[in-house]
Amino acid sequence: MKKTILFIATVLFTTTIFAQSKNFLDTPYLETQAQVDTMVTPDKIYLNIIIQEKDTKGRVSVEEQENQMAERFKTLGIDLDEQLVIKDMGSNFKKYFLRQKEVLKSKQYALVVYSGKELGDVMMALEQLDIANTTIEKTEYSKMEELELELRTRAVQKAVQKADALTKPLGQKVGMAIHIVDNSQYYPRYNQAPMMEMKAVSADMGQAQPLDIDFEKIKVETTVNVKFALSN
Repeated sequence: MKKTILFIATVLFTTTIFAQSKNFLDTPYLETQAQVDTMVTPDKIYLNIIIQEKDTKGRVSVEEQENQMAERFKTLGIDLDEQLVIKDMGSNFKKYFLRQKEVLKSKQYALVVYSGKELGDVMMALEQLDIANTTIEKTEYSKMEELELELRTRAVQKAVQKADALTKPLGQKVGMAIHIVDNSQYYPRYNQAPMMEMKAVSADMGQAQPLDIDFEKIKVETTVNVKFALSN
């Protein structure tokens, strides 16, 4: 008896699914695909800075270099509380052994800047302070989520325009959307190892000028597939 009830329930469920599929296929529809894209410039650039004691006769301590760097950054308008942090929070100092006799202290920082111009100012300042161990780790576009939503809206609007263009010569009208598929790609918030171009700026009266740095723009694209019901 239980087997009979189970069989009847399975048949009813299968019939319902088939009927729904058949109804969907019986509906006249038009499928369109639309893609939109844009290019954005990173607005957050993350630097890794390592300050190490100088292995010279007149050794300069890490603390002295740190204070010099902090003062120079302040003159550039950098908010030290918001933009500069110590990376190794568990241990402020890392030790480097030289010829297994001397120990040179080192301190590592993370700095975030918001434009190529600000980055050029920082790189120039660090060069003048003889702090050469600086690398760019990653870049970020902070409004990526808002941009992706905007592109999805534009893609659906473009799909509607394409559907109208295809059906107008046939004397048909585009009805409601009966199926939408979002085929957008996922874009990570961070862009590791970004490409950049440094443009030398001519010196004025012998004064060194900050670097003009352009970052490779990030391409963001969205694709949607939409099925529209058709009516005469």
